Amino acid sequence: AAGGKLLVLPVDGSHWLSMREVLDHLGQKGHEVVVVAPEINIHIKPSDNFIMKMYPIPFTKEEVDGSI
Repeated sequence: AAGGKLLVLPVDGSHWLSMREVLDHLGQKGHEVVVVAPEINIHIKPSDNFIMKMYPIPFTKEEVDGSI
């Protein structure tokens, strides 16, 4: 199959940890994967296999950590 484009909007605490492995494999197979995530998060980290776009949120890292 030809490589496609995939836009992902994960949420911290969602199925991100399982989803990341799938996205890594898709990126290795030629798919263009773009992950859009808040700049302050717990589990959503960049990878060489997908493009990471970050957006600002009105909370500090301490506030996010405290709410979890």
